[in-house]
Amino acid sequence: MVKQERALRTRESLVRAAAEVFAEEGFTVASVAAISERAGVTPGALHFHFDGKDALARAVEERAAEVVRGITGVGGDPLRALVGSSYALVASVGDEVLVRAGFVLGGDVAHRSPVDVRAQWWRWAEEALGAAARDGLLAEGVSVPDAARLVVAVTVGLGALEPVGPEGEAPHALTRIWSVLLPGIAPDDQETDWMV
Repeated sequence: MVKQERALRTRESLVRAAAEVFAEEGFTVASVAAISERAGVTPGALHFHFDGKDALARAVEERAAEVVRGITGVGGDPLRALVGSSYALVASVGDEVLVRAGFVLGGDVAHRSPVDVRAQWWRWAEEALGAAARDGLLAEGVSVPDAARLVVAVTVGLGALEPVGPEGEAPHALTRIWSVLLPGIAPDDQETDWMV
C-alpha cells in the first residue's frame, strides 16, 4: 500500500513538473532531464512511469481536458453559458499550470496529440454559439465559426497573458472585451447587461 501511494505521488509530481516545463518552454525545448529534475526524481524513475516526453504531454493534456470539460459543462442559456465559461477558462489558464500547459501543447506545431484542449474549447464555443443562433440569441448575419474563433482567441490569449500581466487583470480585461463583443453578437433587443 505504501509503495502504491509513493508511486501515485511520484506520478503526480512528474505530471505537474511536466506541465510547468511545457508551459514555460513548449514541447520542443522541454527535456525529460528538465522534467525529472523539476519533479525531484531520476530520469530512470520518470521512464518507469512514462514512456517519454510524448506520454507526459498526453497525461498533461488529459488533465487539462478534464478541467475544460468541467468548465464547459454549464447548461441553460447558451450565450450566458459561453460568457460564464469564458471567465472560468481565463481564470483556470491563468491559475492552473496543467490547463495553461494543455493550451501551450495544443498550439505547438511540433506536438500532435489526439487530446487537443484548444480544439475542445473551440468546438464547445462553436456549439454554444450555434445553439444561441438557433435560439435567436445572436444578431442576424453573425457567423458562428467566426464568433467562435474570436472567443477562443480572446480567452486563450488572455489566459496566457495572465501570468505576465498585473495579477487579476485578465477577468477585468475580459469584461471590457465582452462589452465590445456582445453588442455585435447579440440582437439589439436582447438584454445583455447581465453578461459583463
